[in-house]
Amino acid sequence: MTGASRRSAHGRIKSSSSSSGGDSLRYPPSIRRGGKGKELVSIGAFKSNLKILVGLMLLGIAIIYFVINRIVVSHESQMPPRVITPFPAPKLMDLSMFQGEHKESLYWGTYRPHVYFGVRARTPQSLVAGLMWLGVKDEMYVMRHFCENSDDLSSFGWREHNGRDFGRQELVENDMILETSFVKSKGDGNSGYGGDWSVRIDVKNKGLSGDAKRSAHLFFYLADEGGSVLNLGQDALDFQGSSLLVSGSREDVGDWQIHLRSENQLETHYSGFKTPHIYNLSDLVQRNLALQARKFGRLQLSDTSEDSSNIYVFQISGKLPFTIDIPFVSGSRGESSNVEKRLTSLTGLPLSDLLRKKHREFDAKFTECFNISEEHDSETVRVGKTAMANMIGGIGYFYGQSKIYVPKSSQASISVMFIMYQFFLPFYVIPICKLAELYTAVPSRPFFPRGFLWDEGFHQLLIWRWDFRITLDIVGHWLDLLNIDGWIPREQILGAEALSKVPEEFVVQYPSNGNPPTLFLVIRDLIDGIKTEKFIASEKDEILSFLERASVRLDAWFQWFNTFQTGKERGSYFWHGRDNTTTRELNPKTLSSGLDDYPRASHPSEDERHVDLRCWMYLAADCMHSITELLGKEDKFSKEDYNSTAMLLSNFDILNQMHYDKEHGAYFDFGNHTEKVKLVWKEVISENGHLSRQLVRKTSGKPKLRLVPQVGYVSFFPFMSRIIPAKSPILEKQLDLISNRSILWSDYGLVSLAKTSSMYMKRNTEHDAPYWRGPIWMNMNYMILSSLHHYSTVDGPYSDKAREIYKELRSNLIRNVVRNYYETGYIWEQYDQDKGTGKGTRLFTGWSALTLLIMSEEYPIF
Repeated sequence: MTGASRRSAHGRIKSSSSSSGGDSLRYPPSIRRGGKGKELVSIGAFKSNLKILVGLMLLGIAIIYFVINRIVVSHESQMPPRVITPFPAPKLMDLSMFQGEHKESLYWGTYRPHVYFGVRARTPQSLVAGLMWLGVKDEMYVMRHFCENSDDLSSFGWREHNGRDFGRQELVENDMILETSFVKSKGDGNSGYGGDWSVRIDVKNKGLSGDAKRSAHLFFYLADEGGSVLNLGQDALDFQGSSLLVSGSREDVGDWQIHLRSENQLETHYSGFKTPHIYNLSDLVQRNLALQARKFGRLQLSDTSEDSSNIYVFQISGKLPFTIDIPFVSGSRGESSNVEKRLTSLTGLPLSDLLRKKHREFDAKFTECFNISEEHDSETVRVGKTAMANMIGGIGYFYGQSKIYVPKSSQASISVMFIMYQFFLPFYVIPICKLAELYTAVPSRPFFPRGFLWDEGFHQLLIWRWDFRITLDIVGHWLDLLNIDGWIPREQILGAEALSKVPEEFVVQYPSNGNPPTLFLVIRDLIDGIKTEKFIASEKDEILSFLERASVRLDAWFQWFNTFQTGKERGSYFWHGRDNTTTRELNPKTLSSGLDDYPRASHPSEDERHVDLRCWMYLAADCMHSITELLGKEDKFSKEDYNSTAMLLSNFDILNQMHYDKEHGAYFDFGNHTEKVKLVWKEVISENGHLSRQLVRKTSGKPKLRLVPQVGYVSFFPFMSRIIPAKSPILEKQLDLISNRSILWSDYGLVSLAKTSSMYMKRNTEHDAPYWRGPIWMNMNYMILSSLHHYSTVDGPYSDKAREIYKELRSNLIRNVVRNYYETGYIWEQYDQDKGTGKGTRLFTGWSALTLLIMSEEYPIF
């Protein structure tokens, strides 16, 4: 319509001109007479020329845009999109400390946290092993393979794990207990890269007499992700106590074999498959079993294999109890390989002795690393060991494509990209995939078996105290994901198996959105460890070498935040990615903050100021300043004056001007907000013409720029950051809010949102139950507890009050986690705000495992 109007206007001008008899434009006689006639004609001519000039300018701009666009398109066809262009600096994982013995010692491991038991190498296209078994639910057989909350196992998880060469796990289902043990051995030096390993599986009755024996059907498999053909052992079917199940050859480990040994009477069957996919292996096995059951009435695999099979599944059946050992030996070619001797050392009594030795070593190291006082009984200490074992036993290795949204003009500068994300997101973005690898801990094996950026900083607070080299390895992997603009995707969904566990709407990552930079937490903690001489000289040198190379990447990461997450006021920040068009959410989520549905300003805008992000940036700036001091590199790798930035962000007066509310005595976000928002049912007509009811947002008050009056975890970030002076009356206000039973206090921990809040325990949508609007979360309780401990030890009028609150809160948290563990068999994602019962996903041994640091009173310097 606009274009048509312009064409009509040009047509009218041209018609007038052609009929004027030589005059450029026709005027009434009164205008052409008199002294001003020529001036008016000149003005008319000028107007006409101006229109022509503007038209030519627009045409020129269009031509220039077309030419530049063609150049960019041509250039893009030769270069990767900017958003997946790696940061131009040496990779941390190329450091010598991560090569040699360190790399080989971590080559094999239980790096498949999403399955109940799995082994793989830290390499793409690995040899992969795993376990399935037939469970019973509602009187029907069901296949157990991937960790699922819906499987309703009474309990499962690692009881011991050292992160390198040993782990022992227990899985309890109905009347059966499976105990899986994993151990590695370098043997006599004849093995291939990464050494040998062995799996022991003990299957026992749970509380039943020996007369009530039942059968168990286990399925152990081996797969080559690269598609290499596996060779079936000749005696795989005729099991007489020892069998070569399968063998093969790989460039990394040479010739290899995997055997089965047991002193029990067992029946074995097998099936071979040729497929590039492992994530649907349990489906293939179930189809094979179902076909055999229909044909022959037997619950057994078909004892057949497809041509060039790269996966073999072995069914091992027997009466309970029974024990099987499955040793893997590499470098098995030649007489000097001593295969039989190595097999003997990894099975039977020698394996039992080795596992007992590893058990003793785990206990000794646990005592050494975590100085748990005698106030805790053996049951409490056992929960601490479980937390540690599951945290480090949940470490995984992932390789695959990360889906990222990029503008169609993907070589545009980051500032142009940012504008496009803000204003043209629905029309100018396309998903693109980036290949990446990641070695990382995971929050929860059943529900979140992948890398989460803000979780990882909390994970490493625990892991570095166990093995700081594993922490450096993991942090290095994360920092190597940095792109050219200094951005790291907040959630890593790498590989088909990881992708199969994620809802589609959460797969794609947006380069405009950040995530709390919690890796600075652990880096700052390591620096503090150096200053307090917790490391010997050689260990200190390793950490300094790591920081030397990491500093340029950390600087780029900081600069990304400090450029693209800043607010309108100097020293202000806000989380990007909130939806300002939604009509379905009570309060638009802030997923990038990590606190998801925690209530922010009701109407998202660029005027927002988020107090938690301001405090994260203070931590990051202060940590970067510490790094430059430690390395003696002030102003050598960055234009940023980190000391000045840290001083600005810790300025108590500026903080109070921006975020402090005197009436509530609390720190709040700032933004375009009204409290008069609610969800109401509305009848709508869907695309297919059907009438339905939807829960939609209704706003009855006009939003205005103001502090957002929601007391909760976000309010305490200045307290957690220890910005509040020890002698300030505002500190007492924080202590009063924390200890007030009508606001945050409960007998089980601090709730996430004040009980007096308008959003307390309110659903965000019809399908989104309250998440950070009441339930108790361990990571935030840990950070608040850490600052209570700090303020209880510094001189000030409120130290005694802080100490009393600290003692009671610490006791409540430990008691509740331990109680839930023995009642349910699990450590949980969150805990109920009223009863303290476990909520969310179970076996959440990510930051909920910080309970162990609470027991040992180990706190970071924020």
